Amino acid sequence: MRQLQREIKKQDVLAIPFSNLKLVVFDIETTGFYPHNGDQILSIGAVKIQEGEVLEEETFYSLIYNEQGPPEKIADLTGLLKEELLKAPPITKVLEDFFAFVQSDPLIAHHANHERSFMQHVTWAILKTRFEHRVIDTSFLTRIVEPHSPNITLDDWCVSYGIRIKKRHHALHDAIATAKLWVECVRLVEEKGYQSLQDVYSYLAKLK
Repeated sequence: MRQLQREIKKQDVLAIPFSNLKLVVFDIETTGFYPHNGDQILSIGAVKIQEGEVLEEETFYSLIYNEQGPPEKIADLTGLLKEELLKAPPITKVLEDFFAFVQSDPLIAHHANHERSFMQHVTWAILKTRFEHRVIDTSFLTRIVEPHSPNITLDDWCVSYGIRIKKRHHALHDAIATAKLWVECVRLVEEKGYQSLQDVYSYLAKLK
């Protein structure tokens, strides 16, 4: 893990053209919104993007062991059952496998603060190390593509771009849908003349 962190710190992905970026899009399902209040990750799903294409054969998905099972509202939303979570691997093994899949690639998420806060908390609590990966929110692109759009949720954006979500509130399928949204938004920002994350960040900084 420490070697991985050193590799991440060496990277300067901001200037890399979008077409050359290697990315991992991920999503988590959780028992609630507040990791510091005891909410836990129930599943992690991820898919790779390379050279502007979603690699649907390059995926990661795992449930995470949980003795209590999901709250009723979360069970209804996600379809996750206590019985299957009791058979799932422990969080330590899932995190090790997830980071082995991601390596040092930057991460993408929709409304990334949720994913970032849980990963920061659980990486420190379980692995006793800092979560160093860059996490990029899809809103960095959607704010340029459609700055006045009322769209907020993943459902909203996927409907706008005709992206089908195979199973909503399933970590892997949500990650794949988010990846397709990212690729479509990259295409549109490139048409506007933005070629890298640095271009996007520079533009957004001027708006503040």
